Amino acid sequence: MARDLNKVMLIGRLGKDPEVKYTQGGTAVATLSVATSSSIKRDDKWEDETEWHRVVAWGRLAEVAGEYMSKGTLVFIEGRLKTRSWEDRDGNKRHVTEIVAATLSMLGGNQGAGQTQQPRQEARQAAPPQQGQQEWQAPQQPEHGMDDVPF
Repeated sequence: MARDLNKVMLIGRLGKDPEVKYTQGGTAVATLSVATSSSIKRDDKWEDETEWHRVVAWGRLAEVAGEYMSKGTLVFIEGRLKTRSWEDRDGNKRHVTEIVAATLSMLGGNQGAGQTQQPRQEARQAAPPQQGQQEWQAPQQPEHGMDDVPF
C-alpha cells in the first residue's frame, strides 16, 4: 500500500531576525526567512546559488525562535510543505507555499559573530508571558565537573 509523504529538511542561515506575532487567541506565530546555498559548475566556473525558503513556526517553537535566533543563525528545520491561497485587496488570487516547522534546531551561532546563544533582549521584552503561562528557561549547565564521571 502506497503512502504519501510531505517532509522537508533544511540546513541554512536566517536571512533576517524571526518575526513573531500572536493570534487573537494568544498563539505565537513566527515567520523565518531561511537561505540555503549550493554550488553549480557552469562553463568551467563554480557559481553559488541561493534559494530562499519561507518557514512558519507555531506555539512555543515560535517563541523560542524569536528569543534565541537572529539573522545569520545556522538552523536545521524539519517540517512539511503547505500552500495557502487568498484574495488580495484588488481581487487577485494569491498563493504562497511555505514550510510549517515541526522542529527547529540551532546548529551554530551567527556567522563570524562569535555570539553565545542568549535570548535577544528585544524578543524577551516584546512578548511577556500571559497570565497562566510560564516563561521558558534554558536548561542550566550541571555544576559538577568531569571528576564526577564514573570511568
